[in-house]
Amino acid sequence: MTSQSKVTERVSSIEYAIRDVIEYAKKLEKTGKKITYLNIGDPVKFDFDTPEHVKLALFEAVKAGANWYGPSEGLLELREAICKKEKRVNNIDISPENVLVTTGVSEAIFMIMAAIIDKGDEILLPGPTYPPYTSYAKFFEGKPVAYKTIEEDGWKPDVEDIRSKISKRTRGVVIINPNNPCGAVYDEKTVKKIVDLAAENDLLVLSDEIYDQIVYEEGFVSTAHVAKDYPVVGLNGFSKAYLATGWRLGYFYFHDPEGKLESLKESVNKESRIRLCTNTPVQKAGVAALNGPQGHITEMVGKLRKRRDYAWKRLNEIEGIGCAKPKGAFYVFPRIHDVGRRWKTDLEFVLDVLQKTSVLFVHGSGFCNTYGAGHVRIVFLPPIEVLEDAFDMLEKFMKS
Repeated sequence: MTSQSKVTERVSSIEYAIRDVIEYAKKLEKTGKKITYLNIGDPVKFDFDTPEHVKLALFEAVKAGANWYGPSEGLLELREAICKKEKRVNNIDISPENVLVTTGVSEAIFMIMAAIIDKGDEILLPGPTYPPYTSYAKFFEGKPVAYKTIEEDGWKPDVEDIRSKISKRTRGVVIINPNNPCGAVYDEKTVKKIVDLAAENDLLVLSDEIYDQIVYEEGFVSTAHVAKDYPVVGLNGFSKAYLATGWRLGYFYFHDPEGKLESLKESVNKESRIRLCTNTPVQKAGVAALNGPQGHITEMVGKLRKRRDYAWKRLNEIEGIGCAKPKGAFYVFPRIHDVGRRWKTDLEFVLDVLQKTSVLFVHGSGFCNTYGAGHVRIVFLPPIEVLEDAFDMLEKFMKS
């Protein structure tokens, strides 16, 4: 290897299972096969569309000349709209100076990990978890530590397991609620126990709530609302509920009634300055998304509930597969009972299904080697007839 081609260890070890599996599908597509992609949670790829008034707001912003660099922390009008939305939806009181707009939630994860993780520091993550939390912790030479979630109890966190994994190097605990990849919605009692545990050990609480408005039963409550005076960093965005995945608009806020996070907030603001700003016209459209009509969310959740019910029922009817019922987001995370016997790994299962049926899932170990192994993540975003075809092929495959 020449010095010009040498890459850092931090980059060479990056993984992102959700998109990594696409490389296998692309090879199959080159042979002329049509792939049914059930791996990426992008509703706009299916029969959901960005609301018309939001699209129009983007067009009008560009046409009106809002094409300049915006403030690094985000447009004030958008941060004000975010505060109103969090109060309306999640009953949280935050002020614009405690909100920072990002290029999707992924950038928010990157920035907060950069600010809290030094070499050897640990961060507690739900197992299974959304992969960027693991990858970015490793990127900054930290150690992601998965805490157990209980499949038989709808993937609810095991609070005592969290307690057992707290060490002197633990910097914080991540809550993903509603959860990706499992679709779990944590009840208020569980969230309160995690916050209380964090308070006992002086740990930062990070709460990813991008699916806060995509829930199918009662029960979701925002961590910051439960935490009262204890500080919480909340992460959210526009990709899911506002159907703007490709626009890459997100934010995080500091719920900090007693001013304990001022140093962290200033550090993250410094990070925001070196990347200049988030897309200005898209931020203008974000204001319209939050302040305009919200009816598309109710309609979307109604459609998704039917698809959730179908996917969950159908998967449990297939011999060799068992699936907990998701209560939020748009994923199912079924267990494949013969992984470890008929298939050595869940990735081997996913690739076998892809080869034989042209349907693409994501291997569960890509979300956690310990608690995700033996599972697959499947999106139930497509219309039921598409899901029916995919599950027909899966059932035939499992019987063969």
